[in-house]
Amino acid sequence: MSELIVVTPDDVYKKVQSGTALLVCAYDHEEQFLKFRLEGAISLKDLESRLSKLPKDQEIIFYCA
Repeated sequence: MSELIVVTPDDVYKKVQSGTALLVCAYDHEEQFLKFRLEGAISLKDLESRLSKLPKDQEIIFYCA
């Protein structure tokens, strides 16, 4: 398993905007996702549906509010 790395909001924003990272809201309820959604983020449900298509080296950043 990979090591947990803490990143700054600015670093996350740059990575998501450049397409080098995928930002995922860690809440599993759609209403929580909609309430706490950050620009560029996808839901946990959306991530689960994409997992088989993601590159193995795709950086994934989870957040919760």
